[in-house]
Amino acid sequence: MSDAQTQIPVTVLTGYLGAGKTTLLNRILSENHGKRYAVIVNEFGEIGIDNDLIVESDEEIYEMNNGCICCTVRGDLIRVVEGLMRRPGRFDAIVVETTGLADPVPVAQTFFMDDDVRSKTRLDAVVALVDAKHLPLRLKDSREAEDQIAFADVVVLNKTDLVTSEELAKVEATIRAINPAAKIHRTTRAGVDLTEVLDRGAFDLSRALENDPHFLEVHDDHDHHDHDGHDHHHHDHDGHDHHAHASDIHDVTVQSVSLRGGEMDPKKFFPWIEKITQMEGPNILRLKGIIALKGDDERYLIQGVHMIIEGDHQRAWKDGEKHESRLVFIGRELDAERLKKSFDACQAA
Repeated sequence: MSDAQTQIPVTVLTGYLGAGKTTLLNRILSENHGKRYAVIVNEFGEIGIDNDLIVESDEEIYEMNNGCICCTVRGDLIRVVEGLMRRPGRFDAIVVETTGLADPVPVAQTFFMDDDVRSKTRLDAVVALVDAKHLPLRLKDSREAEDQIAFADVVVLNKTDLVTSEELAKVEATIRAINPAAKIHRTTRAGVDLTEVLDRGAFDLSRALENDPHFLEVHDDHDHHDHDGHDHHHHDHDGHDHHAHASDIHDVTVQSVSLRGGEMDPKKFFPWIEKITQMEGPNILRLKGIIALKGDDERYLIQGVHMIIEGDHQRAWKDGEKHESRLVFIGRELDAERLKKSFDACQAA
């Protein structure tokens, strides 16, 4: 069995108190879905599990009658994950809930950085639950709400029954402005199909595109591409792209920069992306790209979180498929002009 098959997928669940995380977690712990999930919550008190469903419990671990278990992190996440791995019986997946205010990035990084954890688990996707009614307020008073959305692979836009269709459209536009690449599911009472949030393979480069044909569609309805593949939309005076229309929505500080070009010179591209992520890492929440490398007949997929970056060949270019490179950065204070110029400079002669 290959590593990928033996590694247990980990979903990181973020979202503010009241966004519906508890409802979603309780569904995982109580529904008859035939899978064994391990749910790791920050504080057991927050989730309020129905006692009738608990089969047995010790200090930190509660076993549910549908075969799932719930455990608490009071200390080190790595220690809890290692404890889970030693338990008899395999889990289909692990869900890690982060507290309302927590930054999901360190949690995600844990699964990239720790070799021991990494050999047994793999980061599957970051899911953000968003309360349709309160999101505008959250964005006013906190950067965390914005980071959670910017960082997510899947956004569950919950409590849609509490807003008008105009409000809903506006909230959705705000989410799109912060994160053009995430998949959005509108729900009431966190009623999303669990398969839409678990085992998505969003971080698994070979699966990312199969699951998500829109991996890089940055909803750029405002772009006019000439045949040379360059974007010719106008820039604001501050050098930001118009299609990162976060500026239209107050209080949003995250922007996305999407770059497009032809075949890249690997000797230029790799040192460039390495340098950009080292220098700009703290400002880059996520990056995703499909790169055409000169002299390489396979598509190269790349994605990153802050300074951690991974790349892998995905599949051969199909006959007649245009060899173009696309790269999307989501972050803060990104110099769009400089990124574009330096990216263009990596193109093969």
